[in-house]
Amino acid sequence: MEYAFFEGRIVPVEEANINIKTNSFHYGTAVFEGIRAYWNEKEQQLYILFAREHYLRLLKNAKAMFMEIPYTVDELVEITKEILRKSEIKWDVYIRPIAYFKDLALTPKLLGFTPEVAIYTYNFGRYLDTSEGIKVKVSSWRRNDDNSIPSRWKVAGAYVNSALAKTEALLAGYDEAIMLNQHGFVAEGSGENIFLIRGRKAITPSYSEHILEGITRSAIIKLLQKELVVEVEERPVARSELYTADELFMTGTAAEVTPIVEVDNRKVGDGKVGPMTKELQELYFNAVRGNIERYKVWLTPVYEK
Repeated sequence: MEYAFFEGRIVPVEEANINIKTNSFHYGTAVFEGIRAYWNEKEQQLYILFAREHYLRLLKNAKAMFMEIPYTVDELVEITKEILRKSEIKWDVYIRPIAYFKDLALTPKLLGFTPEVAIYTYNFGRYLDTSEGIKVKVSSWRRNDDNSIPSRWKVAGAYVNSALAKTEALLAGYDEAIMLNQHGFVAEGSGENIFLIRGRKAITPSYSEHILEGITRSAIIKLLQKELVVEVEERPVARSELYTADELFMTGTAAEVTPIVEVDNRKVGDGKVGPMTKELQELYFNAVRGNIERYKVWLTPVYEK
């Protein structure tokens, strides 16, 4: 049986239902995270990736939305471990924590409401094609400006922007969208950060370019610098740079490390997954599954040994 955390209790997921009058359902004011857990068959262990980092970001973003969440990072991690154990999950799984205003009130504001947290699991699998790579389109939809709805926060309502861009790309025959910010520079995908490889240098839009402060992004920067010994430059990226990059890839909890092989009908490199991206993928997938001892600090084991 699958379990969820809902209104302070761990219950069968079928019982974790909100009322149709719930305030955040109407106004998109919920704050959420996406967390992956990876099963290590050899060790018979399920590892949650960056559990503390995700819950710390959730609490910070919730606070910015005037939500005072009555749980600590440690408590949320323990609740998540209990859900996974109770559900007897021994496979790769996606975890969705979400903080929302539970009040049955129709007013678009952030004050005077009661925050609640729910956590459930989802059998996500691969979000994008990490083996052969994807084809992307630069979207006509611009990324949210920081003074509109900050992209650095994972606020539910902000993802209407992502949905519009992703849908436009899919209808045009692409796999994903790349979004420019209000100044015309590259921001990110609909739900992923982006990296360019030029020679022995990796380039990625900086936080000031209206992007999510990606946890996977930070991990990839460490792998590039420490393992591949590659310089990483964080700066504004022009759209035209996408067309001349040696390699391109997207990163994110859902996307993991996804190669981009084509942008706007232009091949990236030779149109195949690049060598640096392949090497990075191998490092990342081994690290998140607990196969590299020095990166087990990223992981939280679920089952007691």
